[in-house]
Amino acid sequence: EGRQGYKEDFFGESHELYVPLPQLTASQQVDAAKISGRSRENSYVLDYMHFSSVINGKRKIPFFTAVNIDGKTLISPRRRRTRWQIDPRIDREHQAGNELYRHNRLDRGHLVRRLDPVWGKRKEAMQAEEDTFHYTNSAPQHELLNQRDWVDLEDYLLDALAEHHLKASVFTGPVFQSSDRIYRDVPIPEAFWKVVALMSEDKEIQATAYLLGQAAFLTDIEFAFGDFKTFRTSVARIEEMTELDFGELKQHDRRGAV
Repeated sequence: EGRQGYKEDFFGESHELYVPLPQLTASQQVDAAKISGRSRENSYVLDYMHFSSVINGKRKIPFFTAVNIDGKTLISPRRRRTRWQIDPRIDREHQAGNELYRHNRLDRGHLVRRLDPVWGKRKEAMQAEEDTFHYTNSAPQHELLNQRDWVDLEDYLLDALAEHHLKASVFTGPVFQSSDRIYRDVPIPEAFWKVVALMSEDKEIQATAYLLGQAAFLTDIEFAFGDFKTFRTSVARIEEMTELDFGELKQHDRRGAV
């Protein structure tokens, strides 16, 4: 209770500066894990401190996460021993827990990075860090992706925000495909994406998109994995791959429909 979640007006109260959550299709809304007692969109948006998550209950991992980052007030906490948690607000069967990650090379890949929401007043910042350790903020990422290409991209983004004291709203999620191989009853995504909305020093919103994936299909998760590559792409392309609707954010992407 009391979590402030993702704020669409993080950049300012003027409607032109709003960056709303991506919209699900009608069929995606059916698959979204619902919070008992809530209605409409609010029924499937899980709010945490400074970020939110929307879970694909059928796939047991997020459709996407959304986090606000304030580069001016970021805090760098020491790494603490933190336990991953199931979120009790939605059904347990809609969450992939430790049973997916035990004794293999899959990491619990933070979609909202541990450090991203850690800003503002210290009490809130520490709560935000702890909140990132929910399975509703994780997706199965092979260790070679999670500990190399993925973290390199996250370091690049967060370092730039901190250096220039900028604000950003970052959306992250997997690419779901019918061809994803099943592992321990969970289809494993072969690619992940990030869409970054940045408030520039000129007070203009700029959008960039990234796609991270592997060159080949998964073979044996325990022992082998394909090569990963990082691609700069467009918001329009992410929409095409995920069927999510990012609204007017596409207009702030210099890549257009590329």
